[in-house]
Amino acid sequence: MKFKGTAHKVGEHIDTDAIIPARFLVTTDPVKLGENCMAGLEPDWVKRVAKGDIMVAGRNFGCGSSREHAPIAILGAGMGVVIAHSFARIFYRNSFNMGLLLIEIGDDVDKLRDGDILEVDAKAGTIRDVTSGVEISYPPLPDTMAALLSKGGLVPYVKERLGVKQD
Repeated sequence: MKFKGTAHKVGEHIDTDAIIPARFLVTTDPVKLGENCMAGLEPDWVKRVAKGDIMVAGRNFGCGSSREHAPIAILGAGMGVVIAHSFARIFYRNSFNMGLLLIEIGDDVDKLRDGDILEVDAKAGTIRDVTSGVEISYPPLPDTMAALLSKGGLVPYVKERLGVKQD
């Protein structure tokens, strides 16, 4: 799994209500949720994002309520990966279940700058900041998690494993 895109930095302790405010939870449509991604932090934030871009966050990203809509909104905004210092536990699991890759790199997150071009190789466990030349290593994604993500999340993964026809 490889990604390349512009880094969009957000702060620390960003909760799920900032990622996708409750007023937008009337749908699970990724496109509609993506249109309002990070609206609780800054209205129209998502208008700066292009498909393939990468969110970079501080500590405890995704804290707050356990809403699956938050990772769906990030995916719907066109971002397939979030790099952060650390993640809230429930958000971490929900994200993988929904098909969103999360990469936790601790204090190394401070080496990444807003607007820089990043290359991520999840299998190798590397992040390369093309703009600054910084390279960060982290434990590679386990094969089981990579398989889950490659299918688009837990439900499609289980359906395939059980031989259930996909919708």
